[in-house]
Amino acid sequence: MRRMNFLRPLLVLLIAVATTIGLASSASADAPKFHSASASVNGSGALVVNFDERGLGNTNIDYTLTADSTAVYACINGGGNHPQAANKETVNGDVAGGGSFEPKNGRVVASLSAGPISAGAFSCPSGQRLVLASVSYTNILLTDTTNGVSTSLADVSRTFFNV
Repeated sequence: MRRMNFLRPLLVLLIAVATTIGLASSASADAPKFHSASASVNGSGALVVNFDERGLGNTNIDYTLTADSTAVYACINGGGNHPQAANKETVNGDVAGGGSFEPKNGRVVASLSAGPISAGAFSCPSGQRLVLASVSYTNILLTDTTNGVSTSLADVSRTFFNV
């Protein structure tokens, strides 16, 4: 009988430890966190963010991508040159994109894009074509709206034509 009295507190302690470990494991499995995220500008001037978020469950995760953008549009003549006239336009605005992804093993590895902002009403004279000369993105923010987790990314830019 004494031996049983000694084992009972030990058994209670083991159950408490096992329960604590089990709760800690399940909590870390549902602790969303961006493992990595990087921004770049693709060949058409769009902001592209590649990311890896971990600690997710198995339901779809919704994301938004937002940034401030500045784009310079210019007119290029038939020889591929920008005439020395003042035929270029700088436009500023916000860009946004989004998507929904299904986690695989509690992880989403994906990419989102946004932009570029349009030239608006700016147009070129006859014999010249409108091009995106350069674009930059600042205040880039990727948000997992399902779990309320965000990450900020470094500013990016790209020049296509020196004007």
